[in-house]
Amino acid sequence: MHDFVEKELLLLKKEYEKPQMSQAQFEELRAKMEEAKMADKKDKIKRIRTRAALTAAAFVGAFLLLPNTSPVIAHAMEQIPVLGKLIEVVTFRDYEYESDRNHADIEVPEIKVELGLPEDQTLENLERTTDEINREIKKITDSLIEEFETYLEEEGHQDILVKSEILTATADYFTLKLLCYQGAGSGYQWNYYYTIDLNTGKRLQLKDVFAEGADYITPISEAIKEQMQAQMDADENVYYWLDDEIEEWNFKSVTDETSFYINENGNVVIGFNEGDVAPMYMGAVEFEIPGDVLNDIRK
Repeated sequence: MHDFVEKELLLLKKEYEKPQMSQAQFEELRAKMEEAKMADKKDKIKRIRTRAALTAAAFVGAFLLLPNTSPVIAHAMEQIPVLGKLIEVVTFRDYEYESDRNHADIEVPEIKVELGLPEDQTLENLERTTDEINREIKKITDSLIEEFETYLEEEGHQDILVKSEILTATADYFTLKLLCYQGAGSGYQWNYYYTIDLNTGKRLQLKDVFAEGADYITPISEAIKEQMQAQMDADENVYYWLDDEIEEWNFKSVTDETSFYINENGNVVIGFNEGDVAPMYMGAVEFEIPGDVLNDIRK
């Protein structure tokens, strides 16, 4: 689903010269995301093999239509029953607000660990990791809601959209993506990636993917530069800060703090927020690093 959502968002941004999203644009973006989510819902039950059992991750959404001008908070704990679940994602909270000038649709996911699994170090780590991620997501969304409500009486308008999706659910990795959009005079999109190593139960860091002492920064960075250039050569509307006149804008390399995840092909995918490596109209962008670039230094 995430490719669909990102492409639709990019098309919307290219269609309008100004970075500001009109109400019509915002509604179209929200509709596209909901359409993609529904189309992809059947694929959200992912099978994960851990220990000797099949496990799964299921995404469940609760969407509530609300009266205008009324902020509503709904706690949705409905789950899709799947035999042998290890972890699943539920919509813990839906916040919506509709008025002539202000629009909010904030979906707060929560990662849940299946109860009754055998106690071991991996499970302890997994419970600790999911608690940490859930707290982080709650802090992010609480802050956005507080900011939104603070400016309700101000002139002008504001739009805010927060959705989540499962990017990866394999035997080894689980990744949840939190997609955020905020518009108030101009629009901005940014993402958070939460990847769990299911073999250890710990949150995955970029360095954890590679052999100790290996230089993974250079090959990843060079692969991204090659993809940037290839995209620009193929489409005149695509532009990255690769050889810009303003030197400090140019992309030079990733760091250990750069957002990433492991996709279902087992490849590293690097994510940049809007404005990080390209003009704002390009939106948030991702680069999949081919396996043959990194296979020799992977663990």
